[in-house]
Amino acid sequence: MTVVSTASGLLAMLQESHPTLKLHALKNLNVLVDNFWPEISTNISAIESLYEDDTFYERQLAALVASKVFYYLGELNDSLTYALGAGPLFDVSEDTEYVQTLVTKCVDEYILLSVKAAESNESEKTALDPRLVAIVERMLDKCMQDGKFQQAVGVALECRRLDKLEESIIRSENASAMLSYCLRLSQTFVSRREFRHEVLRLLVKSYQGLQQPDYLSICQCLMFLDEPADVAAILDKLLKGDKSEALLAYQIAFDLFENEYQKFLLNVRDLLPESTSASSSAPLSVTNGGLIQGTRGNGISAMTDGGPTAMDSDLTEPLLGSYAAEESADVSAPPVEERTSYTERLTKLKGILSGETPISLTLQFLYSHNRSDLLILKTIKQSVEMRNSVCHSATIYSNALMHAGTTVDTFLRENLDWLKRATNWAKFSATAGLGVIHRGHHQQGRSLMAPYLPQNGGTGGGSPYSEGGALYALGLIHANHGEGIKQFLLESLRNTSNEVIQHGACLGLGLAALGTADEEIYEDVKNVLYTDSAVAGEAAGIAMGLLMVGTASEKATEMLAYAHDTQHEKIIRGLALGIALVVYGREEEADTLIEQMTRDQDPILRYGGMYALAMAYRGTANNSAIRRLLHFAVSDVSDDVRRTAVLALGFVLCSEPEQTPRIVSLLSESYNAHVRYGAAMAVGISCAGSGSSEAISLLEPLTSDAVDFVRQGALIAMAMVLLQTTEAREPRVATFRRQLEKIINDKHEETMSKMGAILAQGILDAGGRNVAIMLQSRTGHDRVTAVVGMAVFSQFWYWYPLIYFISLSFAPTAFIGLNEELRMPKFNFVSETKPSLFGYPPSVAPPAATSAVKLPTAVLSTSNRAKVRGAKREAEAKASKATGHEAGAGSSSSKAEGLVDGDKDSTHAAKDENAMDVDGGTQKKAVVVEPSSEVLSNPARVVPAQEKFIKFREDSRYAPLKLKRAPSGFVMLRDLTPSEPVELVSTDTPLSAGGAGTAHANTNATAIAVEDNEPPPPEPFEYVP
Repeated sequence: MTVVSTASGLLAMLQESHPTLKLHALKNLNVLVDNFWPEISTNISAIESLYEDDTFYERQLAALVASKVFYYLGELNDSLTYALGAGPLFDVSEDTEYVQTLVTKCVDEYILLSVKAAESNESEKTALDPRLVAIVERMLDKCMQDGKFQQAVGVALECRRLDKLEESIIRSENASAMLSYCLRLSQTFVSRREFRHEVLRLLVKSYQGLQQPDYLSICQCLMFLDEPADVAAILDKLLKGDKSEALLAYQIAFDLFENEYQKFLLNVRDLLPESTSASSSAPLSVTNGGLIQGTRGNGISAMTDGGPTAMDSDLTEPLLGSYAAEESADVSAPPVEERTSYTERLTKLKGILSGETPISLTLQFLYSHNRSDLLILKTIKQSVEMRNSVCHSATIYSNALMHAGTTVDTFLRENLDWLKRATNWAKFSATAGLGVIHRGHHQQGRSLMAPYLPQNGGTGGGSPYSEGGALYALGLIHANHGEGIKQFLLESLRNTSNEVIQHGACLGLGLAALGTADEEIYEDVKNVLYTDSAVAGEAAGIAMGLLMVGTASEKATEMLAYAHDTQHEKIIRGLALGIALVVYGREEEADTLIEQMTRDQDPILRYGGMYALAMAYRGTANNSAIRRLLHFAVSDVSDDVRRTAVLALGFVLCSEPEQTPRIVSLLSESYNAHVRYGAAMAVGISCAGSGSSEAISLLEPLTSDAVDFVRQGALIAMAMVLLQTTEAREPRVATFRRQLEKIINDKHEETMSKMGAILAQGILDAGGRNVAIMLQSRTGHDRVTAVVGMAVFSQFWYWYPLIYFISLSFAPTAFIGLNEELRMPKFNFVSETKPSLFGYPPSVAPPAATSAVKLPTAVLSTSNRAKVRGAKREAEAKASKATGHEAGAGSSSSKAEGLVDGDKDSTHAAKDENAMDVDGGTQKKAVVVEPSSEVLSNPARVVPAQEKFIKFREDSRYAPLKLKRAPSGFVMLRDLTPSEPVELVSTDTPLSAGGAGTAHANTNATAIAVEDNEPPPPEPFEYVP
């Protein structure tokens, strides 16, 4: 076999005139180029000239050889140019490093050019090189031939080739799974909003082409596209079908409700046909053995100008009243009819879309499963100094968050005198806190707040602070579902000139009409803004943003113009945040306005520009937005702007929480305290409820930072990250709770960090320990209310009453199974993991009774002598017994003495033996083995991390309508044995003591614990003087 050691001969043949010789040389050089490319590179010009010679019929082969030489020289651009000239000779299926590298380079180049072409104007567009297109298409065809459809889908999306995307979906073996994969990619990797909408339209078309269309996914896509008419048509079609199709319509409505897009839901509801029966006019009342939202007015907490007044002890009577008579005899019901009328189904569906049904079910769940620990609040209250108004208000905030949505205000009713210390704006906040506690109690919201509301639409005789707080509370109760309260709030705003009441009314209106773009309300709020009152104007600016969330209307320009005209910083700040909310979710459409704000000379408007970036690109992880925010975080001259720029990263990255700690890790070590604070809050917002180890490790050093407000932000952020995380999952939870307790009890701790610790306690146990902070729904859609609430909450840096906005981001972690009547049947399922991993945290142990320290017993000299005499007598008795000398009365006397001593000895021995038994019992105590699984009953608390462990029994009567859907939230159940009687869940008696019962239970527990720690009474004895 001939071994080739040089390519000089072949290179010399390139200089020959005969084309056959040149062709021979090129063919051999193509084989040898991998080993002899350094030598061939010296004559690369000869090969290039052959490619450029139009008369040479093997130009493509020359191009291929030149491409390989340039590849080895590291000149990838030249290599790609010649590879394109090689045409079909460049084989994309060849499994070599050269081909793989150039294909990657080719695809990257194609993506770059296609994106540039898509973003440029029609006049600036240039045609793509057809040779480049051909290579990419050959590569995509090869992926599909090899069955690598996910790769083909990914490349097609990046190259913006919708035709190849559709072809990949059609040719795949499992079109449904491929469509789900595409839907997920479109939400996470497609950065341009316009192209994302094109992809979603294609997915809708593909879903509808399936043999069994996935209506759940179709409606989710249509919601992204904001096409309510198509959703209404699908729901109407399903309602007219059989029982399973009606269940599917209900499930779609519940899933759409979880996205909290109020305007879209109301549009869908209004586009549905009108009900023809009289029953449709009555509001749907969800009654499942317990929840009726009637109009009774008792059981209401009151906080008048002179302080709160006592409530009925039965706080929850309005919640758990009238349906008891219907269901008290037995929770069994006759079998449901085979077919429910279309009118009844339509009524139920509209109840879901309007929010009445899901909100009522959520309220019932949070009330019945409330596990708040009042002992924590009691400890905080006792630890806070009377004169410290900041910590006093923080305790009220903490109580409101801890009981958010549970309707349990026991702590307030038991501490009325303490609550009376709240004055002015503290009274405003205390009154508004009731709105958080009673959030979702729509039917009775107004009657609950009646004692504080302005009378006859104007200013009543009470304090304007409590009246303004009450209007704010009404907005919190009806947040994002304010159809029934908007008019009352609007009249209250029109009939007052008091800036405090205007402040509360504006915030309430913004919350109740969130995202509805109601022009009438907008004009009234704008009139308040134009009064140029700093207090009312700030709330008006925020309210205008809340009203116009995501509309990107011209109103933003109008707001920006007024921000330049006014001199009040508070108004400018409110408008800056409002403008940011207006461009919510608009991504590149908002870039012009964002650029205008970030280049403004006023630092407050640049600060608003950071929020505008955060809101416009929320959850997109957009590289351009991240790069701009990082630029301002390290370069702006204003600390406020730098802090907000870092904080805004949390919103942009909320869909990829694992990335946030890595991106802000260096910023968390900045010399600038404001940047460190922003880094802490960014991690808290992005990683909320995740229990992320990286996030905790980043926040831990910041909780002991030298600056008080950094510690405050770190404590709040840590509570957000550890929300619903147990000690079994993350041991540092217990350490953090002890740290909070230490900070709160430390009288020398600074007020700022103490306030952070108090708020952190409320967030850790939020919603009766049954809610999590979720900025995205389970379907990947951002929860508008939650993101907006978190953005406004972060403004508490300037205005403490905005703390309550964090309650908008709370979502119940519940599994609520419903049958076709929207009732909760008895139904069990299994959590295949240890109960402690996702259970409730243990209640705080009450303080032990203080007992005197046991000091060593003083031994007297007479006692020592008595012991010696006793030992001597004992020795003599043993000696006499051994020799057998026992007789007469002396013997009897000795026996009597011995008996007495023996009794004493036996008593001591018995005591020692008993003591040994006790010790032995402690040591031999059987170790309780924790079960490896847990049976849960409908409705049940299921935290997000627990969802993957949930399994449904095969022998169960009920099964979820969609098994692939996450086992949480509202789940429609199929009845596998509909002929049997239906047994419903009875919730007349709450599963845990709520309201006053919680306080009594805790009090009794404390008393018992104290009694257990009491020393035993002394034994009977005779006193000898």
